[in-house]
Amino acid sequence: MAELPDRASVVVIGGGVIGLSTAYHLARAGVPDVLLLERDDLGSGSTCKAAGGVRAMFSDPVNVELGLRSLRAFETFGEEPGQEIDLHRSGYLFLLDDPGDVADFEAAVALQNSLGVPSRMVSPGEAQALSPLISTDGLLAAAWSPGDGHCTPEAVVLGYAAGARRAGARVVNRCAVTGIEVDGGEVRAVLTDHGRVLTDTVLCAAGAWSAAVGEMAGVDLPVVPLRRQILTTEPTPGLDPATPFTIDFTTSLYFHREGPGLLVGMSDPDEQPGFSLARTDAWLPRLGAAIERRVPALADVGIASGWAGLYEMTPDHNALVGEAAGVSRFLYATGFSGHGFLMGPAIGEVVRDLVLGRPPVVDVSGLSVDRFAAGVRPERNIV
Repeated sequence: MAELPDRASVVVIGGGVIGLSTAYHLARAGVPDVLLLERDDLGSGSTCKAAGGVRAMFSDPVNVELGLRSLRAFETFGEEPGQEIDLHRSGYLFLLDDPGDVADFEAAVALQNSLGVPSRMVSPGEAQALSPLISTDGLLAAAWSPGDGHCTPEAVVLGYAAGARRAGARVVNRCAVTGIEVDGGEVRAVLTDHGRVLTDTVLCAAGAWSAAVGEMAGVDLPVVPLRRQILTTEPTPGLDPATPFTIDFTTSLYFHREGPGLLVGMSDPDEQPGFSLARTDAWLPRLGAAIERRVPALADVGIASGWAGLYEMTPDHNALVGEAAGVSRFLYATGFSGHGFLMGPAIGEVVRDLVLGRPPVVDVSGLSVDRFAAGVRPERNIV
């Protein structure tokens, strides 16, 4: 473990893409003595267990802007911070078999176009030409965005960590935060299992563990962990190298190319909140039925490996980004509900601006945790 300093101007709690992007952007902006603390290895929470999708196909304008700005950063990641991330701009394809979903996606595509995203609605036949493994049985339409795609989360973590350190931030892993000292509504220090660090500014970027970090400072962050499982297949016959990130929206079955095979996932409506990362077979019958119907060519392909990770869910599946009303300089960027990896670059810039007290590059005022007093703002295009 790297040496822990006595004090820091900003302490970032969480060494996933959100925390590392923020530390990187803060240090690049000239903020001195930035300290990032990760209790395990960098990226070991949810980031490196993500499917790696990057997109701007959302129904909420804030999410579209965050996704689009992040896509632009992923495009130039090899130049700055200077790490190849195996970015595949193979596109995103949402398959739709419900008239209500078609109407919703038509409205979302219009919004996306107005914000600069080159998405469009396509016919079932066009969808099959784009993603040849699918069956068009029951499909009414699809939504397609050619600029989206997927990349390697571990490489993004490596790039931001190296870039943050080069810019002067201190990144310390294997150091667990055990408490946050607050006095008179102001942050005073962060306590860890390796000592106490004086600071007046904290960012909670602890993902699925954020509720516990918020409690340390007396801040309610309504984030709950939810297990999601992913499989990779053996080599897949007839796999088009240009296969897009394809999503059967009704079932949430999704896949994208992973080497000679596919990475495959799907939500499990029976999954209960919790921190378990054990792989189970309970979801496989439902997954198999979805594959038989929508991607029958995949039914006889073997499973090569798999893993489980945690989504960090909020009541409306939108992120929590802002500063606590009751605790000065306790900031949070969490609760991305499965989309934190793809929004990481833009969120790092947003939090940098919030720390520096200037208008952020994307207006995230609607993502404040205070919004729940007035209701929710649900994101429709979730997986």
